[in-house]
Amino acid sequence: MTEAHVRSTLDAYLDRHPADEARLEPLRQLLDSGADLTSRVEFRGHATAGAVLTDPIGRILQVHHLALSRWLLPGGHLEAADGSLSAAALRELVEETGIDPNSVCLISDVPVDIDIHFIPSSQAKGEPGHQHIDFRFRFHTFGDVGLLQSEEITAVAWRRPADLAATGPDLARLLVRCADHGGGGCAGQPPAG
Repeated sequence: MTEAHVRSTLDAYLDRHPADEARLEPLRQLLDSGADLTSRVEFRGHATAGAVLTDPIGRILQVHHLALSRWLLPGGHLEAADGSLSAAALRELVEETGIDPNSVCLISDVPVDIDIHFIPSSQAKGEPGHQHIDFRFRFHTFGDVGLLQSEEITAVAWRRPADLAATGPDLARLLVRCADHGGGGCAGQPPAG
């Protein structure tokens, strides 16, 4: 994955959501300064990829993350083999939840949201506190969760959008964006009923 891909993904997102330009200015400044956002050791901030997975009745999947002891969207750090940010989001979704990748479809190559949030320092990992720049992509599934990645994830839950909206401004914003991106159907799959 290249800096050019990260920049073009940001540009495509801002084409859809120009009101986020000021909020994402720190991301633009990192790119302009030559920061390698694909590197996990870029502690000014680095890219991560997240999945907003919806089921046929409109619920969104969350995972309980062991290290942070919080309910989050599936996602994580980029790997060298990831060809794109959306591919990284799908890989993380499959790794963390065990869902069959053939039962998942990507709604759009343009992220539904980009969120910048602080990650506390970790002595165990030898990492200072730093920023995650989470490129969140919308996926839809007619499948179900499989075997969890027990090193990181302790539980999964399907949540109604109304339950998520109350958990914070970033998820409330994300839910609005999901609605803006339209219904979540997969080509060749039965319609949600």
